[in-house]
Amino acid sequence: MSAGRKQKVHVITMGCVKNTVDSEKLMAQLRRSNFDVVTTAEGADAAVINTCGFIDAAKEESIDMIIAQVKKKGRGSPGRVYAMGCLTERYRTEIAGEIPELDGIFGSNQIPEVVRALGGEYRAELLGERMLTTPSHFAYLKISEGCDNPCSFCAIPLMRGKHVSRPVEEILREAETLAAGGVKELIVIGQDTTAYGTDRYGERRIAALLPMIADVPGIEWVRLMYAYPAHFPEGLLEVLAGHPRVCRYLDIPVQHAAESVLRSMRRGISRRALLDLLAGIRDGGVALRTTLIVGYPGESAAEFSFLESFVRETRFARLGVFTYSREEGTSAYGLGDPVPQEEKERRKGVIMELQKEISAERNEALIGTKIRVLIDRADGEMFAGRTERDAPEIDNEVFVTCPGPLAPGTFADVEIHDATEYDLYGRVQPWSGAPA
Repeated sequence: MSAGRKQKVHVITMGCVKNTVDSEKLMAQLRRSNFDVVTTAEGADAAVINTCGFIDAAKEESIDMIIAQVKKKGRGSPGRVYAMGCLTERYRTEIAGEIPELDGIFGSNQIPEVVRALGGEYRAELLGERMLTTPSHFAYLKISEGCDNPCSFCAIPLMRGKHVSRPVEEILREAETLAAGGVKELIVIGQDTTAYGTDRYGERRIAALLPMIADVPGIEWVRLMYAYPAHFPEGLLEVLAGHPRVCRYLDIPVQHAAESVLRSMRRGISRRALLDLLAGIRDGGVALRTTLIVGYPGESAAEFSFLESFVRETRFARLGVFTYSREEGTSAYGLGDPVPQEEKERRKGVIMELQKEISAERNEALIGTKIRVLIDRADGEMFAGRTERDAPEIDNEVFVTCPGPLAPGTFADVEIHDATEYDLYGRVQPWSGAPA
């Protein structure tokens, strides 16, 4: 590298939005160390891959990305390749042995070490600074790290460690920085957001934290993701249902509903308690999003049939399905993987087809109503946005026509005139669509 030229670094993020936040913090540190953070590995001095190790498919994608970047390194660009994150936290020794061309391997909580390996200076005072990779009007806000729940199928505690809550003051400072940069929607994340405060304050404080985030000047929406069903915090439903800037939306991965499967999964909640909890949340007017696992060891045809009935009766607003992935080091590993992958995929298809019908019915019921929409982007001659009941990238969209332009980050009152299974279509009247 010639004297005086800035070093160029390309950061590649694999996996979930929690990794997205880590990459954004890494890039902010690099930028403050006078590096150029670039969008391609071509011509870069270094590439950093932030890996995912959640399930087999995610692990394979991360390994494929590492190999692809190492091959590019062999052709001269990027000059160096580093790997960090969940996969390398879990399989550091194996990866080092199989891919010796890597210039450095780091775990999931080693951003300072990555910065120093690249030749930068890690600055602790930049703790809340991020280089956003999302559109500038929304951002993810991570309030905790790690997880203490004993779920039998999950390797996250092996990769992320035990639950650690961030201080309230630190979270609010980051929220204020993001709001000052134009962010209007904050999506609150963590491995288990409903456990927030248990380690640091001796009690669950998510119900108190959300209004404080929502009261940050400039923030219009606060959305809660990754709630855990067991030990649901007192007062949280009232906040979700009643605070004007907290979205009436909750992502609460239930994973299953059959009693024997819940017990084997070590979810810490009975079927009856789960059904009562979900009914109470739904009755409070809060839109429910969930994820399910099909093909778990011991999931019989009868238990899958119960899960299907559960989805039909609960009528989740949004739903996703994973096929079971057998993970080394988890308590379910010893149960084997008796359900064939083909059958897992069939069961996944059944649930998703059922959810498609439910979503279509829900969307059709909105025709003729007026809904507040946050515009995310232009889409040809239309504009794409979301309601408060939709998280970015994973949920439904609203496609909007308007007599004039709508900038991303604009709120608009949209009259819905058409619907499909996963999308709404609406019009903005000339008097509407002003920024909130």
